[in-house]
Amino acid sequence: MAIVERERASPWPFVAMAGMAGCFFLYAASVLLAPWWAVAALLAFWTGLLVVACRWFTRRPRLSVVLPVVALVVWWVVLLVGAALLDW
Repeated sequence: MAIVERERASPWPFVAMAGMAGCFFLYAASVLLAPWWAVAALLAFWTGLLVVACRWFTRRPRLSVVLPVVALVVWWVVLLVGAALLDW
């Protein structure tokens, strides 16, 4: 009987999902600083990133770590621009 070797699971998609979960709390807490329509747009963007992260879970495990970083940068820029230009 032949022994079947399995590939080791990559930890990177799990790190990406933990990062996306952390970003969700930042996006949801933005309701304290930004108007509801901006928070709704941010959460829609986060949902899109989560869908991409789920698709990349097995296809591109190392690249999926970039998605929480993108989510964090977009959140920071939106709140910074909103505070500076729109007087949130």
